[in-house]
Amino acid sequence: MACSQRPRERMPLPRNAKMLSTKQSRAGKAGPAAENVNPEKEESCHAKRSSSSPQGGPKKRSAFGDITNARKNQVVAGKKESAKVAPPKAQRAHNTLGVAKNNEINLKKSTKKTPPPALAEPKEDPVPEKSVSVQEPKPPEQRVPAVEDIDKEQLGDPYANAEYAKEIFEYMREREEKFMLPDYMEKQTDISGDMRAILVDWMVEVQENFELNHETLYLAVKLVDHYLVEVVSMREKLQLIGSTAILIASKFEERCPPCVDDFLYICDDAYKREELIAMEMSILSTLKFDINIPISYRFLRRFAKCARATMETLTLARFLCEMTLQEYDYARESPSKLAASCLLLALTMKNLGGWTPTLEYYSGYSAQDLHPLVKRLNFLLTYQPRDKLNAVRSKYSHRVFFEVAKVTPMDMLKLEETLTSS
Repeated sequence: MACSQRPRERMPLPRNAKMLSTKQSRAGKAGPAAENVNPEKEESCHAKRSSSSPQGGPKKRSAFGDITNARKNQVVAGKKESAKVAPPKAQRAHNTLGVAKNNEINLKKSTKKTPPPALAEPKEDPVPEKSVSVQEPKPPEQRVPAVEDIDKEQLGDPYANAEYAKEIFEYMREREEKFMLPDYMEKQTDISGDMRAILVDWMVEVQENFELNHETLYLAVKLVDHYLVEVVSMREKLQLIGSTAILIASKFEERCPPCVDDFLYICDDAYKREELIAMEMSILSTLKFDINIPISYRFLRRFAKCARATMETLTLARFLCEMTLQEYDYARESPSKLAASCLLLALTMKNLGGWTPTLEYYSGYSAQDLHPLVKRLNFLLTYQPRDKLNAVRSKYSHRVFFEVAKVTPMDMLKLEETLTSS
């Protein structure tokens, strides 16, 4: 396709000269804090020690002065005897025996009512109260649930919107049904799936050179597809549609989107300014300005957070997901299902376990729902049907992206066994 070859010759900067700085800054954008999963903080348990003495309360003589009224009787008796002459030794002994007898009677009466903690039956080996409770099994309502609340750690972050994250993604799941793509290539007389793949490969290079967000690339591809559903176009206009779609997506996603002159330049001045602006108006009016289309990249970041995946595992899943942008057969897949399948394949390739209850809860898909698509993705990764279109592979072969494009695909039989056993 001639139109797709012109912009490759006149990119804003040579690919090799800018690739390192571009991908390093892109890595900063591609790796937000929401994607880097920190390990869980363990709460420290403080043992509550018993206030009773290890020797036992009844064994201590001083406890009698606190529990009985012996001291009170001694004080009262002392007041009465202070005015009289001190009794002889025999009388003092008699008084002492009487006081001891009264103490014994009072002690028996007090133990019949409510025995104080210090007079309870002593244990052979006193154990702190907290250590006993730790050994006992937790009741069912206090056990850790199988489904984890992945948003609770960011409730204090005003930029995370953790309070509304679940509702936001449920809303995006509902909008998926509205933006499901039909097989529009049947009515396109001058455009084929191979031409679309060449266009997407060029759009990946534009995203790299302009250092755009990955969301911009995914949304731009969606805009091209939904526009071609409604409008029959000629191949001469295909690159104009692609560059205008990136311009619109940049205005929607980027803080500082490229200007119109930048897109005219990357198209090798094949189109005029008036044509680009007219195409922008045509795309927006055709789509009725409803361009908040759900994309698989957003779902992938959400599901990776549920799996507490590392940045390397997430990057591998992103590589798989971006490989599908060029393939027309994957354009009609649900974005959320495609993202979940890419993550499941990445987890399987890394031998990091299968589909957890948390992933099933937040994604809405069980592992069995994803198995057919996972096998197709591994087939795509193994046989590489488009060797000449290597923009995605070259991008993810860089060390900034952990060189995930060089990972060896799984054997199909081994993948089948792993998915079946999990």
